[in-house]
Amino acid sequence: MAKQVRNTSDIGALIRSARKEQNLRQDELAGVAGVGLRFIVDLEAGKPTAQIGKVLQVLQTLGCSVDILSPGERRQ
Repeated sequence: MAKQVRNTSDIGALIRSARKEQNLRQDELAGVAGVGLRFIVDLEAGKPTAQIGKVLQVLQTLGCSVDILSPGERRQ
């Protein structure tokens, strides 16, 4: 199901939800994603300065994809 993301808190909530659905602890997700535990904690808290490359890495690890629509495009 597609979810609209408007801010870093939305990304954090999405990641937390996907992690819990997969029965992963924060430290387990950090290990499989190749990032630190502190990064996962900050990311789920909506820290606005998270590195985009690492965010995408975590999303990919969880099986999430990112679709960016150009202005005027609408999701069907």
